[in-house]
Amino acid sequence: MENIQAIKQRFEIIGNDPKLNRAIEKAIQVAPTDISVLVTGESGVGKESIPKIIHSLSHRKHAKYIAVNCGAIPEGTIDSELFGHEKGAFTGATSTRSGYFEVADGGTIFLDEVGELPLTTQVRLLRVLENGEFLKVGSSQVQKTNVRIVAATNVNMFDAIKKEKFREDLYYRLSTVELNIPPLREREGDIHLLFRKFASDFGQKYKMPTIRLDDNAIQLLLKYRWPGNIRQLRNIAEQVSVLEEKRNITLETLNGYLPNSSKNNLPAVVGQEKKESDFSNEREILYKVLFDMKGDLNDLKKLTMELLKNNDSQKVQEENEHLIQKIYGDNNESTTQEANTEESILPILQLPEPITEKIAARPSITDDKYHFAEEIEEEETLSLQEKEIELIKKSLERNRGKRKAAASELGISERTLYRKIKQYDL
Repeated sequence: MENIQAIKQRFEIIGNDPKLNRAIEKAIQVAPTDISVLVTGESGVGKESIPKIIHSLSHRKHAKYIAVNCGAIPEGTIDSELFGHEKGAFTGATSTRSGYFEVADGGTIFLDEVGELPLTTQVRLLRVLENGEFLKVGSSQVQKTNVRIVAATNVNMFDAIKKEKFREDLYYRLSTVELNIPPLREREGDIHLLFRKFASDFGQKYKMPTIRLDDNAIQLLLKYRWPGNIRQLRNIAEQVSVLEEKRNITLETLNGYLPNSSKNNLPAVVGQEKKESDFSNEREILYKVLFDMKGDLNDLKKLTMELLKNNDSQKVQEENEHLIQKIYGDNNESTTQEANTEESILPILQLPEPITEKIAARPSITDDKYHFAEEIEEEETLSLQEKEIELIKKSLERNRGKRKAAASELGISERTLYRKIKQYDL
């Protein structure tokens, strides 16, 4: 069995990162078997090298090796490409065609971007993995194939499974052994090495002196996040080699070729924007409700203390009417009229617990001055949810049922308002 350094030289793999070496080592170990392998990693990290290593070191090395980019084949024709079709199976099928699984019988098929496969094709692929059987499109005759499958993806497979875009059973069949290729930003020691190799190759290709980076340019090269990984690094090396007349590259020169380099040096924040957009509207309306309730409670405390200290019921009644007017607005005349009766001296708000207990603990007096304390205890508690429902109802009434206008007035999105209306059955 060949060692790692010999494999790197054979397949022109540059780098000494421990994670990369471990992935190559695992590929060498599984190559003699028929185990299905899933290669994961970001786009541009060089996942296509692993299937070639596995095939070349397997007992299938003299048979066919076919690489298929699943994301590049249209959904309507991918079944035909992979499994073949019979004559007349669909419009344009003028003759019988053999698919990749029939052609590569005894060899290896590399399914790149396997996460892009349609669900119907995933079912067919699962059958091949389980018992080596497949059906041509438009045929009822089962055919057998003996193919080693190596797949690769840059998709987060667990997220795809959760969103029902990828079958969980197929994932576990493909990933008997999973090899992860690290992104270039995690291979800091390999970045300059790769750049020098690319610069040398392009110097020979275009018959030019090889470009060289000064110390500051090297530091910029190492700090950049390289979202496009090795593919992006290679493109940058080619651009600089062709376009720059001076072969000694400074930091300022290199910086002009790195898109958004200042932003990419910052730590990555994953999912922050999505998080904010999901909760900002709800948080905004809750803040508004809480501030309103805080003011109402302060007024209610003041009114209650006035009633406890003084016997001036007329003054308390006037303050109560003013408070009701403030809370419910000018349009709620019926509420104000009801507040003038003896049965509704205070607005329906929950008193702070210490005050409620204090009022309830006072002995009853024959002239019924403190009869309101018993009524307060029987009042319905106003929760944040009830306040929110009340605000939504009032806004809809004020805007004559126009939800877009009501959402704008409440300071929330129209989608959020629809959800609230459905949630509260308004």
